[in-house]
Amino acid sequence: MSDRELLEYAAKAAGIDWDAQMDNGTIVIAAEAPIFWNPLTNDGAALRLAVKLRIDVNHGDFMVVAEGVGAIEVGVAESKKPDPDAATRRAIVRAAAEIGRNMT
Repeated sequence: MSDRELLEYAAKAAGIDWDAQMDNGTIVIAAEAPIFWNPLTNDGAALRLAVKLRIDVNHGDFMVVAEGVGAIEVGVAESKKPDPDAATRRAIVRAAAEIGRNMT
């Protein structure tokens, strides 16, 4: 799945209505002022996404695992190298995207 698709499905899972996407995949949420949402690059957005969707994050020596424990159970793993922070965000977004993809 491309980053753009990951963000679209993750937004769907989180119940985020969005208006447009920028070239870098960032989702623009309509509000009084535009809000830019990209949990692949923003720690706070990724953490809020994990909390909202009940995604547990576990760190091993070499991998980070994100598991959705709600109505739709998913699990994904990402290598922590070269950037464990980016791997954590990506694992959260991938888990959220799987939840969104499996929603009816």
